Amino acid sequence: MTERSEEHKRNQGKASKYLERFQQTPLPHFINGKSDHSGDNTIENINPTDNSQLNLMLLGDTAIVDRAVVAAHEAFPKWQAMPGTERKHILHRAADLIESRGEEIALIESVDTGQPIRFMKKAALRAAENFRFFADRAPDARDGVSLPAGHHFNYTLRQPIGPVAIITPWNTPFMLSTWKIAPALAAGCTVVHKPAEWSPLTATLLAEILLEAGVPPGVANLVNGIGEEAGRSLTEHSDIKAIAFVGESSTGSQIMRQGAETLKRVHFELGGKNPVIVFEDADLDRAADAVMFMIYSLNGERCTSSSRLLVQRSIHDAFVARLRERIKRIKIGDPLDPATELGPLIHQTHWEKVQSYVTLAKKEGAKVQQSSTKLPNEGNFIAPTLFTGARNNMRIAREEIFGPVLTVVSFDDEDQALQIANDTPYGLAGYVWTSNVTRGHRLAQGLDAGMIWVNSENVRHLPAPFGGFKASGIGRDGGDYSFDFYMETKNVCVALGNHAIPKLGS
Repeated sequence: MTERSEEHKRNQGKASKYLERFQQTPLPHFINGKSDHSGDNTIENINPTDNSQLNLMLLGDTAIVDRAVVAAHEAFPKWQAMPGTERKHILHRAADLIESRGEEIALIESVDTGQPIRFMKKAALRAAENFRFFADRAPDARDGVSLPAGHHFNYTLRQPIGPVAIITPWNTPFMLSTWKIAPALAAGCTVVHKPAEWSPLTATLLAEILLEAGVPPGVANLVNGIGEEAGRSLTEHSDIKAIAFVGESSTGSQIMRQGAETLKRVHFELGGKNPVIVFEDADLDRAADAVMFMIYSLNGERCTSSSRLLVQRSIHDAFVARLRERIKRIKIGDPLDPATELGPLIHQTHWEKVQSYVTLAKKEGAKVQQSSTKLPNEGNFIAPTLFTGARNNMRIAREEIFGPVLTVVSFDDEDQALQIANDTPYGLAGYVWTSNVTRGHRLAQGLDAGMIWVNSENVRHLPAPFGGFKASGIGRDGGDYSFDFYMETKNVCVALGNHAIPKLGS
């Protein structure tokens, strides 16, 4: 037995033990510092590797959501009044606990989502990093600026907005939850979290960790359920002051409508159809590595995936040939196997959606190549897929597929590359590969997207803004950009003397 196969066997054994607790009773909510087993309605949580039942989950309804919001509302005054240095200590403790339970988090999330363990191993470390980053900023979160003006002195300060709803997706759910919850707590907000019903397990671990770290009861609450009921009750609740949502653009539109009646602030990280532009003067070896990683890692289920490859016509055939050879060697299989590079898609419904684009590509006249690797007989597996001969007006080049599917479009020159890249309803990310530094800067400024990487894959820098243009979202995460959402800015104006006041009726 090889070392990797031994590790695979160990992963399976440990994952089974970690998952036992979730299979004994339906997954509860977490409200006011306690597990809440209210409600009779349940839904199955499915293992994407074989489509067997992983566990049952209680479905939150309006009454349960209201109880969670009341808890957050009542806990808010004391949490916002707590000195930032104390919140810093608590959030650092949460980061320590996340790291100590890193193996548990990784294995459970790998099973729950189908994401290969090679990527999930870093999920806990990245989540802990999120908490540490925002913990260190908690003491200064309320700081403003000095704005002197003649006979008056103005200064600004920031105050937490109040209880917030955080609705997170099913792809890498633990890390993305911390990316939202950590700055909310650091700012002084209280939280009601609704995770995606397709991958709910690690949200419970995070709720437990926060309580153990010293987050007071009611500050961080969890309601499981589906968007149409629990999600809608949360977004329409009058005591929820803001909604942070990660997911599909169409769902973001629905949430905006639901929150409009109560004038809720919204922060959306939505879909993308991100271009990666490869010029003939690029380092083609590195470009190929980045293209492969950004579409076929994480099962292609990532908002920042480079799902449209725009490649200069002079190198098109040679560059695409490289990709054809490499997708044949991608290792597909059990996500708990350390050798696996591509696991199953999250759910049968999503598998059907992704598979439908393979049929569509053929109808639209594109050429379809899929890895010839034999897929497992069970589960939501799809082979790495390459669409060539595509045009940018085809649906396969315009719609978010959210799977391991790459659409290739050729271009002749820089102007055409920019026109094609911007011809999309989305604007989340863009990637440019060229040895011409000036061209890299020109494209970075010309692309209609919130984040651009030049000669790089998606490398995250926590202080930098993260978010998109157009249908890809509203607002920015990262650094102080997160606090701009979770906090209100107040201006205070103080007279410095006896300035002249206009008189009426004297």
